[in-house]
Amino acid sequence: MGTRPSSGGGIRSRANILLFYVFFWTKTKTLSLAVLLGEVMDASLGSSDNADKRDNSVELTSGAYDDTIYESCDQSKVKKVTYAESCNESSKIKRIVYLIISSFTFRIFAILLIFLDMALIIKDVIFLSGTTHISLESRSVSFVIAFFFFMDVSLRVFIEGIRPYFSDIFNSLDAAIIIVTLLVDITYLLYDSILAKIFPRLRIVLRPVRLVILIRVFHLAYQKRHLEMLTRRMVSGNKRRYKKDGFDLDLTYVTERIIAMSFPSSGKQSFYRNPIKEVVRFLDTKHPNHYQVYNLCSERAYDPKYFHHRVHRYLIDDHNVPSLSEMLAFSMEVKEWMAQDKDNIIVVHCKGGKGRTGTMVCAYLLASEIFATAEDSLYYFGERRTDKSTSSKFQGIETPSQNRFVGYFAMVKNIYNLTLPPIKKLTIKKFVIYSIHGVGKGNGHDLKVQIIMQRKTVFFCSASKNCRIFHDAETDRVIILLSKCPPLYDEVKVKFFSSSALPKYYENCAFFFWFHMSFIRNNRLYLSRSELDNPHKIKAWKAYSPQFAVEVYFDDI
Repeated sequence: MGTRPSSGGGIRSRANILLFYVFFWTKTKTLSLAVLLGEVMDASLGSSDNADKRDNSVELTSGAYDDTIYESCDQSKVKKVTYAESCNESSKIKRIVYLIISSFTFRIFAILLIFLDMALIIKDVIFLSGTTHISLESRSVSFVIAFFFFMDVSLRVFIEGIRPYFSDIFNSLDAAIIIVTLLVDITYLLYDSILAKIFPRLRIVLRPVRLVILIRVFHLAYQKRHLEMLTRRMVSGNKRRYKKDGFDLDLTYVTERIIAMSFPSSGKQSFYRNPIKEVVRFLDTKHPNHYQVYNLCSERAYDPKYFHHRVHRYLIDDHNVPSLSEMLAFSMEVKEWMAQDKDNIIVVHCKGGKGRTGTMVCAYLLASEIFATAEDSLYYFGERRTDKSTSSKFQGIETPSQNRFVGYFAMVKNIYNLTLPPIKKLTIKKFVIYSIHGVGKGNGHDLKVQIIMQRKTVFFCSASKNCRIFHDAETDRVIILLSKCPPLYDEVKVKFFSSSALPKYYENCAFFFWFHMSFIRNNRLYLSRSELDNPHKIKAWKAYSPQFAVEVYFDDI
């Protein structure tokens, strides 16, 4: 008589295969999170830490492009409010809850709970497959995890409102998964105390039903989606974002026709920066056939076909300045585009959408006579780019050289009627560095100087080459006399390197600065600590005293 084959091995085998695929999918979808975490932190820490705080705002637009959220102030209607307002005590509570459940820590914790949940199922379905009993501890932990996710969804519905939340199909699917798995967990939790007495054979039926909880792994996709949004917000800091109509982008309407944004990215960088496909969807939805994109990055690019080949490039290095000719060409090009159609707009970006972007946008604001002074244009751009509801940190143009070149462009507009100034050629005779004590070795002999013009190094000197260095301890200054400096004209960049442990922030040097030779007056240029790139940063002030300054002396050709 033949022996009937047991089905237990087949069931166990199929369960093993199923779990293998589930965990392979989970690992594939989440491994990038750990890999990218370092890059995310670097990008976040790489954001500017300018502490300039402003209290008043310049009102140029009608306010139609201010970032908003929808908060339900009562159960009968949804009211549109700004982050800076609160309609009542309920909205204040919602704000607190939102900050908690939308925090980076909360999302990481939720992902870890999903992995713990999967580990419990492995133990129950595979390693304990020979018994129909599931321990109370496993059932309790699984229920707590399910209840945690249920409360997560409930709180989001409380914040956003029922209709707005469930209008998103992904939210609806995720809520269904959470509710189904919670019901399964409740059934298992109550089985021993209630159901087992009424339905003693139910244990055998419920055993394979336990596998239903595996669908909770798909909640991981939901968590990943929210983690991406939180990471992008963390990297962008308190730069004003566009958070309406299903979009959440590091993107600001500077005016109704000028958009400033961070770099539109693809691949792993889209995890913490603007996804390029979302940017395209936004522009094609809001401004179809009426936009031009300006990429100001020299270090990165993308396929212009994304934006229907309406992309213009200006190659500007990060934390550096455009040439006056580039600022002029950009302004004239934008003015012509704007004049073609009242609906035409421009989208300007660099990497973070602040320094290089702000420099060029301010140039256009001056050229188009929206503002008459460099100070007003700089202030306005910073106000529009900063979201003061999340932090008071000013998100305008930070580096002194970029601010200086906006000032130069204002003179190009007001003095030279939007033409380049006459070329002036000078040589550098000497540098005088004030308050040198505590800077490197404190006597200047550790300093090296590099002079760059038209993207090429035209002069380099150190204590043993092309210059003589004198330390005047009594006046606490260093004099660096240059030998055989070539004629300099137009935009000039000067970099100071130190062999000592001076902090290096931008350009991998101690400090640097840009100037334009045509605007040198009386053959002298004096730059205080706040006007030098790197020493201007608050975190560098431990190395540079308030009196630290560099003065440049020139000679005529």
